[in-house]
Amino acid sequence: MDQQRYDNLKLGERGAIISIVAYICLTALKLIIGTTAGSEALKADGLNNATDIVASIAVLIGLKLAQRPADKDHTYGHWRAETVASLVASFIMMAVGLQVLFEAFGSVFQGKHESPDLLAAYTGVFCAIIMYLVYRYNKRLATRIKSQAVMAAARDNISDAWVSIGAVIGIVGSQFGLPWLDPVTAIIVGLLICKTAWDIFREATHHLTDGFDVELIEEYRDTIAGIDGVETVKDVRARNYGSNAVVDVVITVRGDLDLQQAHDICTDVENELLEEHDVYTVHVHVEPEPEQENVKESL
Repeated sequence: MDQQRYDNLKLGERGAIISIVAYICLTALKLIIGTTAGSEALKADGLNNATDIVASIAVLIGLKLAQRPADKDHTYGHWRAETVASLVASFIMMAVGLQVLFEAFGSVFQGKHESPDLLAAYTGVFCAIIMYLVYRYNKRLATRIKSQAVMAAARDNISDAWVSIGAVIGIVGSQFGLPWLDPVTAIIVGLLICKTAWDIFREATHHLTDGFDVELIEEYRDTIAGIDGVETVKDVRARNYGSNAVVDVVITVRGDLDLQQAHDICTDVENELLEEHDVYTVHVHVEPEPEQENVKESL
């Protein structure tokens, strides 16, 4: 099971690398065409992609660190490095979104009107399509391997596709004497980027502070309650290590059972959660039913 999870992280690296390669190529293309065609919007979009290279590298580093095995200082492993990478990516995305908003509002007050070559618009459309395809790939990969970091990269990809579309709208609008389209679309795009960054930040901090989906907790509880030998489920707690769920369970069993029988029930609980819900590890504490006091051992 552990090997499969490490293999998933290796697959996640592929998504981060694809994002890095795409951003490097598109950054160069946008800066060159933006300068040649006289489009400040496309050049700004290229600089935006340059910062995304840093975010994707942070995701890649996080995925690599998460693969390190447990050691003396990290007895549970380094899984949370993946979540930290998502957090770093959200900071970078928020900075980019705020920069887009700042420049957009600045354009409104300055009243600038530019009419760059339409080559810049074609380039923007091409880049948006490329980023959308990268987004679709990373989203499918993130869903398949259940990776927070790769999903954060995918959200960054789609936000960049929106930035390129916004630049295209502004460029085309300037050709028809509609200079207000550029800042308006830029403001909308900036807000979308900031919202995406906030969603990633909220999810990452939720996991880092041991938050967990309460609906999943109830599913775990229902599964445990249906296992033969479990009298009651006193408590179920869970937390995330990266994309892995760690579950702590307190159950009661009949007080007349011996230690081996109680242990076997605990093993059944562990196996059921591992197989049914694909959790990473399960810790089970067993107690006798309160009204029965003849049990001498408890786990």
